[in-house]
Amino acid sequence: MTTFTQQIRGRGARSNRSGRYEAEAREAFDDGWTLDDEVVDTIRTTVSPEKAKVIITRNDSPDVGFNRSINPYRGCEHGCIYCYARPAHAYMGLSPGLDFESKLFFKPEAGRLLENELRNPRYTPEFIHIGGNTDPYQPQERALRVTRQVLEVLERFNHPFSIITKSALILRDLDVLASSAEKNQVRVAISITTLDRTLARSMEPRAATPERRLEAVKRLSEAGVPVVVMFAPCIPGLNDHEMEAVLERSAEAGAVGAGYVALRLPLEIKDLFQEWLASDHPDRAARVMSLVRQIRGGKDYDSQWGKRMKGEGPIAALMSRRFATARKRYGLDRPLAPLDLTQFRPPPKAGDQLALFG
Repeated sequence: MTTFTQQIRGRGARSNRSGRYEAEAREAFDDGWTLDDEVVDTIRTTVSPEKAKVIITRNDSPDVGFNRSINPYRGCEHGCIYCYARPAHAYMGLSPGLDFESKLFFKPEAGRLLENELRNPRYTPEFIHIGGNTDPYQPQERALRVTRQVLEVLERFNHPFSIITKSALILRDLDVLASSAEKNQVRVAISITTLDRTLARSMEPRAATPERRLEAVKRLSEAGVPVVVMFAPCIPGLNDHEMEAVLERSAEAGAVGAGYVALRLPLEIKDLFQEWLASDHPDRAARVMSLVRQIRGGKDYDSQWGKRMKGEGPIAALMSRRFATARKRYGLDRPLAPLDLTQFRPPPKAGDQLALFG
């Protein structure tokens, strides 16, 4: 049986295979009649509310950089083909392929849940990272405003946080971010993977263009919000040659730091990514995968802590040296001050007895 893949307008994945936990596997294939069929070139996005009991997620991964996070959404309409969060959709009984970018879930009670958790007398503040799984500023946020709720609560409680996105929609919340920045309680990371509009459109079909992301860096920086640019993922043979150019443009826009992560292909992503390569970049698909395997010990992916973010071997070492050199050259290697935890205070609630005394 030959697997049939099809480019759907505005989507990253080329297939929608069943999740790994499903009892039955459903897979499209070419039956010889395909050319006579009506071509479906769009898929409608659906967004469903998710009933959550808590909003702060905790992790103990030693190479993540944070142990508390908030993810207002599951799935992501940006459709980035390389997204390491895709396999999580299998836990929902859905495909990490097209389902991940078209069947979304949001947490309508995020703000209320966060306020309840922060008011717990046993709560001890540590900075919270927003968007560690899927983008908090994907297109649906414009109407749903779940991320906005979360930011407003954190700002009122003087709680430090970081946030990562590849969307210019973050500028909508510049008022809250600037207020938190004045108290040294926020840091923003903008992901810029390429300056090539054509590659970006193919690889990240519904994310902001590279120029709009650079504009977001500029406006956030001008408002006093510290911005770190993430060149992530760095894909050998595809976008790695742009590393220096991305860091240079980011520094010119006002970024104060930079990071990178090597391409990660866990679980279903390895097949989805290779389908996309074969579809959109057939001339370099074999070369890219050869280089990817060279930084992963001959495999498509190595999930070991300490290796999964940067890879290993000569190609990975060269990637690391190039990044360190460019980071220093463009002044993006200066140490950043830790976010201030000391100002955290739950604000008084309406009707609190203390309000009677002043």
